[in-house]
Amino acid sequence: MLNIPTPHNNAKAGDFAKTVLMPGDPLRAKYIAETYLENPRQVNAVRNMLGYTGTYKGKEVSVMGAGMGMPSIGIYSYELFNFYDVDQIIRIGSAGGMQDNIKLMDVVIAMGACTDSNFAYQYGLPGTFAPIADYGLLSRAVETAKRQGTNVIVGNVLSTDVFYNTMSNVNDLWKNMGVLAVEMEAAGLYMNAAKAGKKALCMLTISDHVYTGEALDAEERQLSFGKMMEIALELA
Repeated sequence: MLNIPTPHNNAKAGDFAKTVLMPGDPLRAKYIAETYLENPRQVNAVRNMLGYTGTYKGKEVSVMGAGMGMPSIGIYSYELFNFYDVDQIIRIGSAGGMQDNIKLMDVVIAMGACTDSNFAYQYGLPGTFAPIADYGLLSRAVETAKRQGTNVIVGNVLSTDVFYNTMSNVNDLWKNMGVLAVEMEAAGLYMNAAKAGKKALCMLTISDHVYTGEALDAEERQLSFGKMMEIALELA
């Protein structure tokens, strides 16, 4: 607690709940707080990376933006785990579908996160680290989705550092390994959680498909993302 506030987060000790939901977009964090939380209060506004804490069904929960990419979520999740004593972070984001059976609005839960990032270099490991979700959070998310009537697909995703890749066949290579969808943050979050001895889960709504070119419009995003948000809130 001696390291707070930080250059990236002006919240004080106790401002964050033990569970933090992290969408990429800080404005989506604001929307979640104002739509789902009771008595939300803003706890961070540095660089407009908005963070809020309130209650959901009587349980304290926080929501904060993570930005785009592993360097961004790496900073925010590290500080939440290590400086603000947060126990679990649930990423709720969007992803591009890769497999033929993945459809728009599907909710994908990242059991594991492949990556082309060098994020794990810092640990000096004598091999390749496999970033995985906390099983307790994952299993509870699946059960919550069943009760909610929401179909979820559990498996491997790709956390990439490169949005515009010059390799024309890169998606085919990952698809051939059974990767369900591509996003940019889960692997970094999972590694930070592992190093800190904390819990993490990444849930993704398919907003577009890499191969078909289909994409959700604004209204469809709001409706489909709501299901994912409600699953995450139940895990607090």
